[in-house]
Amino acid sequence: MEIENVRRALEMISSAEDFGILIPEVRSNIVMARSNPCGPEDVVAVPGRITEFQGRAFACRDPEYGASSHMARFIIALNEHLPGRRSALNIKFDESIISICEDMGLVVSSYDRSREPDSVRDTEGGSIPWGVEEALRNSESPPDVIYHRGAWGKEPMIVLTGRDAVEVAELAIKILRKYKSLKGDTR
Repeated sequence: MEIENVRRALEMISSAEDFGILIPEVRSNIVMARSNPCGPEDVVAVPGRITEFQGRAFACRDPEYGASSHMARFIIALNEHLPGRRSALNIKFDESIISICEDMGLVVSSYDRSREPDSVRDTEGGSIPWGVEEALRNSESPPDVIYHRGAWGKEPMIVLTGRDAVEVAELAIKILRKYKSLKGDTR
């Protein structure tokens, strides 16, 4: 079920004209976890991530279990607190995207990577779960969107969350349309 859901979401964002403008330098990935995920092997993702080609989102391979570590750690950490949130997609950071999300009525939270304790930074795979915990602490309601403004060697990032990958893809496409309109791109 998760593989098919991520496959449908990937088709949606791949066919959305100019989706590439939302893809960060580190590239995107869309993930969906099984119920009660324990590790990356319980999370479907796109091997090699999603890149941009001629303005569109492009993936070289089909989704599969265990294909992500970063986004898998994100959704596993989030799912521990919010079991209904099983999917996420990372997009580029832009203050105007944060404003769009807030204007859409989404719950937005953030964390400051520069405040990450050395003990977390020195632990392999510790940064992302720490960031999710911080964002949850910084929010009065369960966040739909979690972001950080980066740190030394770390690209700023926005992560959209939802119940499944199709829901997250639909949200991303709505944000894309508003972002293009804001930037004066009406293609």
